[in-house]
Amino acid sequence: MDDGCRSFGVKDDIFCLFEGMLDNLGSLRQQYGLAKCADEVMLVIEAYKALRDRAPYPPSHVVGHLAGNFAFLVFDKSTSTLFVASDQSGRVPLYWGITADGFVAFSDDAEMLKSACGKSIASFPQGCFFSTTVGEIRSYENPKNKIIAIPAPDEEIWGATFKVEGPAVVLARE
Repeated sequence: MDDGCRSFGVKDDIFCLFEGMLDNLGSLRQQYGLAKCADEVMLVIEAYKALRDRAPYPPSHVVGHLAGNFAFLVFDKSTSTLFVASDQSGRVPLYWGITADGFVAFSDDAEMLKSACGKSIASFPQGCFFSTTVGEIRSYENPKNKIIAIPAPDEEIWGATFKVEGPAVVLARE
C-alpha cells in the first residue's frame, strides 16, 4: 500500500515535516482557502496557523478533520512551539523518546532513536497529538480524556504503550 511520501515545507517561520497522505485534501483546501496545488505540508501549516491565531481554537478540531494515513511535526519558530500528530490507524510510523541529555526526539526510524535514547523510546500513540503549548499528549477524538502510559516489560525496547482513559466520545467528521 502506498502511504504517500515525506515532504517538508516552511511558511512564515513555521516548519512542517509531513509523511503520508490525506484522503480529504481537496475539501480541506477549500475549507482553508488554499490553491488546488497546495500539498499536505501547506495545508497542515495553514491548519496550525488557524489553531495559533484563532485561540481558543481546540487543537483536537484541527487534527480531527484530517483523514488518511499520516504523521507530522510542526515547529513554529516565532513561538518556539512544537506540534506533533499521528493518524488513527498508526500506519505511518512515528516514534519518540528522551535522549540522554533530556531532549524529546522524534523519528520514523526506531533504530535511529534507539541509538540516541536507549530504551527510552516508544511508538507515538496513534490518534493523538502533542503540543508544547498544551504540555501533554491528547487524543483528538477524546481530548478531555487523560492519556496514560503503560510501562513495557524490561526486556522490551519500547518504554511504554499508551491508552486513552475513560469513555470514548467520537467526534463526527464534517
